[in-house]
Amino acid sequence: MEVIRTRALRGPNLWSHHTAIEAIVSCTPEELAVDKLAGFEVRLRARFPRIGQFQPHGHADAVPMAHVLELTALALQAEAGCPVTFSRTTATVEEGIFQTVVEYTEEEVGLRAVELAEQLINAAVADQPFDLTAALTELRDLDEDVRLGPSTGAIVQAAVARRIPYRRMTSGSMVAFGWGSKQRRIQAAEIDATSAIAESIAQDKELTKKLLDAAGVPVPVGRSVTSAEDAWAAALEIGLPVVIKPKDGNQGKGVTVNVTTEEATHAAYHTAREFRDDILVERFLAGHDFRLLVIGNKLVAAARRDPPHVVGDGKHSVRELVDIVNADPRRGSGHATSLTKIRFDDIALARLKMQDLDADSVPAQGQRVILRNNANLSTGGSATDVTDDVHPEVAARAVEAAQMIGLDICGVDVVVDSVLRPIEEQNGGVVEVNAAPGLRMHLSPSYGKGRPIGEAIIGTLFEDGDDGRIPVIAVTGTNGKTTTVRLIAHLVASSGLRVGMTNTDGVYVNGRQIDSGDCSGPKSARNVLQHPDVDAAVFETARGGILREGLAFDRCKVAVVTNIGAGDHLGLNYITTVEDLAVLKRVIVQNVDDNGMAVLNATDPIVAAMAATCRGKVTFFGADRYHPVVATHIAQGRRTVYVDKGDLVAVEGKFMERIALADVPITRAGQIGFQVENAMAAVAAAWGAGIDWAAIRLGLKTFTTDSHNAPGRFNVFDYRGATVIADYGHNPDAMLALVQAVEAMPAKRRSVVISGAGDRRDEDIRQQTEILGKAFDQVVLYQDQCQRGRADGEVIALLREGLRGASRTSQVDEIDGEFIAIDTALDRLQDGDLCLILVDQVEESLAHIAARIARG
Repeated sequence: MEVIRTRALRGPNLWSHHTAIEAIVSCTPEELAVDKLAGFEVRLRARFPRIGQFQPHGHADAVPMAHVLELTALALQAEAGCPVTFSRTTATVEEGIFQTVVEYTEEEVGLRAVELAEQLINAAVADQPFDLTAALTELRDLDEDVRLGPSTGAIVQAAVARRIPYRRMTSGSMVAFGWGSKQRRIQAAEIDATSAIAESIAQDKELTKKLLDAAGVPVPVGRSVTSAEDAWAAALEIGLPVVIKPKDGNQGKGVTVNVTTEEATHAAYHTAREFRDDILVERFLAGHDFRLLVIGNKLVAAARRDPPHVVGDGKHSVRELVDIVNADPRRGSGHATSLTKIRFDDIALARLKMQDLDADSVPAQGQRVILRNNANLSTGGSATDVTDDVHPEVAARAVEAAQMIGLDICGVDVVVDSVLRPIEEQNGGVVEVNAAPGLRMHLSPSYGKGRPIGEAIIGTLFEDGDDGRIPVIAVTGTNGKTTTVRLIAHLVASSGLRVGMTNTDGVYVNGRQIDSGDCSGPKSARNVLQHPDVDAAVFETARGGILREGLAFDRCKVAVVTNIGAGDHLGLNYITTVEDLAVLKRVIVQNVDDNGMAVLNATDPIVAAMAATCRGKVTFFGADRYHPVVATHIAQGRRTVYVDKGDLVAVEGKFMERIALADVPITRAGQIGFQVENAMAAVAAAWGAGIDWAAIRLGLKTFTTDSHNAPGRFNVFDYRGATVIADYGHNPDAMLALVQAVEAMPAKRRSVVISGAGDRRDEDIRQQTEILGKAFDQVVLYQDQCQRGRADGEVIALLREGLRGASRTSQVDEIDGEFIAIDTALDRLQDGDLCLILVDQVEESLAHIAARIARG
């Protein structure tokens, strides 16, 4: 068995709505039925007993090795703690080649799981050892390294519960929620609305105290010091005991509390200097350490924090007690668990010394041994939820502190005996205000119930009912995609919205091109969704991008399928039939939002059948109102777009809107049939996106298919009294549509310039000229620069074969070079002629044609 290729499908895809790893797997003839491999399954399960049950595949009712790989990769992830359930293996048209798909939650973990699964299977085949424990440990460690921490993860889960889309912007904790102009961003417990000034104030503990004092919030007195001697002097001024800490520290680093002697003051000063140069001495407040979490203008959680400690049992030493406590599975080395392992270091030893203990001391039964001066969870402390106990006045002081500093998410540290009474009554105070506070103690406290912190943060970012989504319109099909995308974008923009658009020509934001080339894949779409100046997005969604990565979005507002017809690019990437192609194209229909709309071509049976897979509603379009699908939809009172008496008509129940095709320039008053179809699809899409009819009418009237607005999409030029049409048609269905269009246009003599794409099937290349040979007097065949794997002259030979027995063509030329072929055809044009040029290099060819016409 060999894994030939793996791909990470990062969005809804051909196989499922899940993210997944797709592997192309080659199996030897012996591996097509693993039950015939003597002892293999026994050896495999001996190495990994938790693999699921094998399921036979195909007509042979056998289990191929690719299916074993699928189950093994899935089970490895599940055993490593990843919540995955979906997998699938499908045979391809090539003997022994399979497509294996395995769900993942973290891409790196999924890819590594496939690699380890292959190693495990090979070990079982060869009867070699395999270290399952090491493999699972590697996957668990990798998962912990790459997945979001509990704080950010809780916020993401709250967003998912509200159907708000999200995207990790970095490998860390920076996450974007929503799309385009509605998006918001966080980094851990910081949100995009928090000012850098507020964070700077929070880091400056002395300035923070001044501001809080001015706001009437109780704080301990203190001042900055410049030396150990100055620290002792400040301690005497303030009154012992004191706290000595870095002026802008965090997580309790360098903090020493309850300092009562000159010797301890000097030591504490030097400890603080290890972390910062600016040191603060302030009055020590007796009592418990409480963290109050303020989000927006509300206290949402409170916890009492206790320093790391152990309780003696009269048998074990302090060191042994620490080991026993750290064995608790809730304690880990990072922030992924609810508790952190207690650090048994020099600071812990120094704290023991203050209690007349050392590492080997055996504390008495019930003796509480403190191992740190501060109660931060990151050093092994614990937290007890006290949210329900907080006195309203205590909550009010915490909110005032957060607002005085200017923090949207704020951790307020208070030292008091109890939060049941106001701070002032207990001579307590606010000792710190923290930007980007840790959320772990509130989400999963050591004791007490967790609080819905993620929901509170998402509620601050998005108002109730706001899912952060902009309208997303996805367009796919065999022909007409780019024109339809451009027209939809124009209609939406006519309503005043700023539109992001991707297509095979580039990426456009609010009318400005920001990228060029074929941008019909998910990467370009994701870039648009991340752009802050986009109010609505229209995406050409090509087959290649869906196969490579899946969709760039989880759901769309509108999905448009223009047509499937005889298909295109068949035979590539195991999409061998029209039915295969339809299954791939309908992915956008399957991922329409529940309150969204699928816009489907009613006259294409394979497209119309996609309606059954749509979770939202369906709009059918078709020129013939008496077509069975169109007529049925109208009779049922559902949205339908059709043509009647020279008008484009949109109906739903008793509602009707009529637009004269004479007012839709791209259709040439309805003469260009495929442009009428594109216009119907675009109107239905804009209607589905909620665009008002005045904007739709205006957009239809002002959209033209000139070479600047829609390059290579039936661009019409006048040249010496002849009509020149440039189009990017490149498959048999496109040829049929173009022939129908040019036959509606008067011409004394018709000529066509054509090449073929080498990555099409032989029959597809031949069929194009078979169609053209019935409609054109002269045919100029050219060989372009890119033969796409074909030998020199092979494409032209196939095109020439298609012209054998042509009923109309009387002259055929074969030319090497696209521009030379264009010039040859243009040189022959006379008044009243028509020439169709099927361009390959769209921009370059159009520029060449325009320059030639300009010269006259």
